[in-house]
Amino acid sequence: MKKTYFILILVFTLFLNGCNTKNQKANDKDSPTMETAYFGEKPPGLIPVEFAPAILSPEGSFEGGNHSPDMKKYYFTRNNGSYEKRTFFVIQYENGRWGNESETELKWPRFSKGSDTIYRGNKYRERTDTGWSELKSLGAPFTDMHIMGISFSDNGTSYFDQINFEDENDTIGAISYSRLIDGKYEPRQKLGKHVNTGTWIAHPQIAPDESYLIWDMHAEDGYGQADMYITFRAKDGSWLPAMNMGDKINTANQESGGGVTVDGKYFFFSRGDWKPKEDGSTYWVGKPYWVDFIQLKKELREKIINKSLPNTYK
Repeated sequence: MKKTYFILILVFTLFLNGCNTKNQKANDKDSPTMETAYFGEKPPGLIPVEFAPAILSPEGSFEGGNHSPDMKKYYFTRNNGSYEKRTFFVIQYENGRWGNESETELKWPRFSKGSDTIYRGNKYRERTDTGWSELKSLGAPFTDMHIMGISFSDNGTSYFDQINFEDENDTIGAISYSRLIDGKYEPRQKLGKHVNTGTWIAHPQIAPDESYLIWDMHAEDGYGQADMYITFRAKDGSWLPAMNMGDKINTANQESGGGVTVDGKYFFFSRGDWKPKEDGSTYWVGKPYWVDFIQLKKELREKIINKSLPNTYK
């Protein structure tokens, strides 16, 4: 009797393990791996390389893009070329493969830590049982300004740009932050000249732990058009002076719209140029690039610390 009972338990256990293995394989198939999450592209080193140009920008019309936190969707924007107006796309990973691109109503989505909220400028959407809610206002202190880029740290602090096209004396952009205190956002606090030192200051990307801040702007120490910049948090909590991310990232063309992947391994940005039209206006020709951010961050942090009062910040 005991022997029979033991055999039944063993068979049942093997059955459960088989089911779990089968479910695990199904789950693995539904989730992209390192090899498939980035469309099968070879991971870059310290020199930026084009990211899936044949998929995302065959005509050089790419503006910007980013993965969803679960890496199962890639949202991106095209403009110019065969696109008479800015068009928004998404590519989804389903049944073990990436599908074809399709147009989406979600424009420049930036996801919350829990992936239940997406932000666009000074508005947001919440996840519902049927998809996403309509756009809602973030309220104060975001309602009285035009925001192109916004980023949230893990503790809820928001970093955002602000554009005032009507004021000719404005620096054409500046980065501010607002802390979440007792469920409410405090009045915006404008970062100092160590960050806001140029023009067209935009698209901030804050680290989840607020250890670094990345943005793009045009400044005197730049390589041409807008460049990518970075600053690191010092031991005393202050921000180190802005540092141009260097000639590995920046060129005479425009580099902008940078972002770091959820796992912190790669840095993505757009690189392109403005081309003239016959009527005197211009159009954008750009492609996405990516680079190993772990190596790049280490190199830049050492350089900025050595440059900025090393006895204080080391």
